[in-house]
Amino acid sequence: METQRILVTGGAGFIGTNLVNELKRRGHEVIALDLMHTSREDYVRADVREYRQLERVFEDYEFDYVYHLAAEYGRWNGEAYYENLWRTNVIGTKNIIRLQEKLGFRMIFFSSAEVYGDYTGVMTEDVMEKNPIKDTYQMNDYAMTKWVGELMCMNSAKMFGTETVRVRPVNCYGPHEKYTPYKGFIPIFIYHALHDKPYTVYKGHKRIIDYVDDSVRTFANIVDNFIPGEVYNVGGRPEWEHDIKEYSDMILETVGRDDSIVTYKEAEAFTTKVKRVDCSKAERDLKHDPKVPPEEGIRRTVEWMKWYYRIE
Repeated sequence: METQRILVTGGAGFIGTNLVNELKRRGHEVIALDLMHTSREDYVRADVREYRQLERVFEDYEFDYVYHLAAEYGRWNGEAYYENLWRTNVIGTKNIIRLQEKLGFRMIFFSSAEVYGDYTGVMTEDVMEKNPIKDTYQMNDYAMTKWVGELMCMNSAKMFGTETVRVRPVNCYGPHEKYTPYKGFIPIFIYHALHDKPYTVYKGHKRIIDYVDDSVRTFANIVDNFIPGEVYNVGGRPEWEHDIKEYSDMILETVGRDDSIVTYKEAEAFTTKVKRVDCSKAERDLKHDPKVPPEEGIRRTVEWMKWYYRIE
């Protein structure tokens, strides 16, 4: 395997931390970039919303690849803090693209399966191009910003010849994902169960989740088979699909609590009930091969959260 010089924006975040570790394990030279103050090695602090801060990083380092993960995450976060969302996810991505046009590095842009909106069929990567907008209408600002990011990448490729691969993660979860009220349902349920705090489960919603070790292994494979212009769904196995209540039950059993802290409600408004995502292209090109089933992934995530929050 050829050693590459790689920058990971959002490298102190959940997926970013795991991805940096995987890339380093493979022998690549990796720099993580994020907003946090930290004592981590091979780390630079910069705000992707500020072009000059980014430009200074690229004056100090040369990179073959940039994994662009830095983003504000989540639908309700995007509603409450939309200024941060649009500046980070759109202006921040535009700043990276401008530097890509100038310097010529290859980019892996992290979008989201949320771009499919309320599409009711199987979500293959070409749905966005082949279907009318009314079929893939994005239901929230977070999803909109991710689709805008993809459009900017495609536009830059056409106008300036930049080379980018887009990825659409599907409900990635696991260690290093700290709790906030705006996170996905897995860390929210675990955190609340560990702290004996009430939470709500909406009935009838089905999801496939993907353990982060499986996800980042696939993301890291991109540098070994980089196909400019491609886009990939990256998620768990179809047979791992469960109702969200089933995930809640797994978590409660792992933590050792009953469901007295859970309030059950009918379907959540403005939220797709079932998302069926086709990952066969990632399996073909990137050797995507999820190995950690939900029961095991949830157990590992519970153990990490117990360690992180100092829970006996």
